[in-house]
Amino acid sequence: MASWSFQEGPIIMPRKSPFSIKLSRAERRELRRRAAKYTLPYFIVVRAKMILLAAQGRSNDQIAHVLHTRREVVCLWRKRFFEDRLAGLEERSRPGRPRAFPPRGGGAGQGPGV
Repeated sequence: MASWSFQEGPIIMPRKSPFSIKLSRAERRELRRRAAKYTLPYFIVVRAKMILLAAQGRSNDQIAHVLHTRREVVCLWRKRFFEDRLAGLEERSRPGRPRAFPPRGGGAGQGPGV
């Protein structure tokens, strides 16, 4: 009876996303505009690039490698685009109480004087 050993290495199963991305001309045009616009926030540019790469048939692992991010991040945005199209790439409101103060800066001249 043959047995599996650690020396042989683990068996890696290929991952295929169940969310296949097909873009309309208008979606492709808008995503290309976002991906090329350097004045937009970085997260908007990266999300657009993720979806454009997914539409080319790339796997989540390949996209994550090209964009230097985690596969889980690519999975999230691919799924949201699949479900809600361009609107899925927008920020959603977050649960909880809104901030009462801006985040701490910790720099000189900020916070109470001592």
